[in-house]
This record gives sequence, structure tokens and C-alpha cells, in this order.
Amino acid sequence: MTERTGTVPDITLNDGNTIPQLGFGVFQIKPPDTVAATSKALEIGYRHIDTAEMYGNEKEVGQAVAQSGLDRAEVFVTSKLNNSFHQPDDARKAFGQTLDDLGFDYLDLFLIHWPLPTRYDGDFVSTWKVLEEFAADGRPRSIGVSNFQTHHLARLGEERTVVPAVNQIEVHPYLTQDEVRAYDRGHHIATEAWSPIARGRVLDDPAIGAVATKVARTPAQVVLRWHIQRGDIVFPKSVTPSRMQENFEIFDFELDAEDMTGISARNRGERTGPDPDTFDYLPGA
Repeated sequence: MTERTGTVPDITLNDGNTIPQLGFGVFQIKPPDTVAATSKALEIGYRHIDTAEMYGNEKEVGQAVAQSGLDRAEVFVTSKLNNSFHQPDDARKAFGQTLDDLGFDYLDLFLIHWPLPTRYDGDFVSTWKVLEEFAADGRPRSIGVSNFQTHHLARLGEERTVVPAVNQIEVHPYLTQDEVRAYDRGHHIATEAWSPIARGRVLDDPAIGAVATKVARTPAQVVLRWHIQRGDIVFPKSVTPSRMQENFEIFDFELDAEDMTGISARNRGERTGPDPDTFDYLPGA
């Protein structure tokens, strides 16, 4: 891990590329609001933006990057394959559309958004092979998966050529995902945490509040710092400038081992989002 300008560390991925450990997520930000929100994040100092085809705001993310005055190479941008386009030819067209919508000639990271084991005859391996094809021509600098559990990763491992650079999964103090994170770590796959504060559910937790009081920080800052010290990549979402700034200011304090253990002990195995083994949503279906 190396320090980048503005105090946000870089994580080195298994393909040698680097990713800022803290990013800005645009999930559920409406397209008309995405340019302003992303522009503000870039102004604050975020250099990692996480979007997806299914979010419907890739075009606006691209506009914000273009308008920022930053060199394209300074901003790490992730997008994800729409669930409706897992068939190889559909995936090829969808990835091309992503680049067109963003206005980029390359993407820093492209992910399979969901494994969808109950769709497409459960065949996410052929979809992964198409991402390997993309990576071979350099249009996504890195490729990875999202919401893959250990058995999905193990099955992929039987036939893949390229090891996923990241696995983006739901992680927060109420869902610590120790098994999946251990698998990722053992296979040199970086873990990215979505829903890092459980959509706000953990912020009223008394144990987390006590740590926040102890270190003179907000509960959100404490939870984000917990993610960072566990070594995961995290990208909180907010459209409130003060909250965006607060989320960015988590690199000038540390949690001690007791606090880290105590927060991890809040685990309930409680999801805020769908179960990857049963989720089968196809937009437009």
C-alpha cells in the first residue's frame, strides 16, 4: 500500500494496477444530480468513482470527470455489467456502450455486477471469459466481480485464466463477510465494501457510538476507518457536501485493536441488499 496525494492510500491489485482505497459511490444518485455530486467529490479530493450500467448515470459521471479539469489518468473509474447482458455478445455490446456513455477510451475497472446463479443456466464463467477478452485489449485496465460468494469464486477458479482483481461485496459491521474476505485474501483478490455503513443502520449502534466518542469522530467516520484498517476498499455515497467531506477525513486517526475487535463483534450476518445466491433481477425483463 502506498500513500497518494491527499492522504488516500493506494491498494496495489494482483495485476499490478493501483486503486485508491477510498472512493465515491454513485448508487441511487439520480442522473440529473450525478454531475454535481461527482464534481463535488472530485473537488474535495476523491479520485475513485464507482458507477454501474444499472445505475443509469455513467454518462453523467463521464461529464463530471471531463469538466473537472483533471487528467483522465488521475481519476479511477469503475463500472459494472448490467444483469441483462451476461450473454457474450450482449456483454461486448454493453461494454462498448459503457465506454461511449462515459466518453472514455478505457475504463480502470470493469466488474460482473452479480453472479446470477439462477439465470443463464448458472453460467457466469462464459461471461467472465468475455471480460478476460476485454482485459487482453486493455480497454478495462483491470477486471473483477461483484457479489460473488466463495463457491462462485471457486467455480470461476476452475476455468478462468485471469484472477479477478477485486470482489465487490456488501460489508459493514453487521455483515463482516469474514469467510469471503478470507477467500479473497488467500487468492490475492482485493475486497471492496459496498453499503459500508449498512445504509445508516450501524450509525445508532451504542458500541460504535462509544468508539466515536472516544476518538472524537462521527460514527460514520469510525465505521469507514474500520473498513480501511481491515484493508478493504470502500466508497461511501452521499449527495450532501458536508457529509462527503466528512467521509473523506478518515486518514488522520486510527482505531486501536480493542475498538477494531469490538466493531467486528457487532456482526449479525445481516444484509441490507439481496442474497447473491437468489438474486435474479434483470432490468427490463
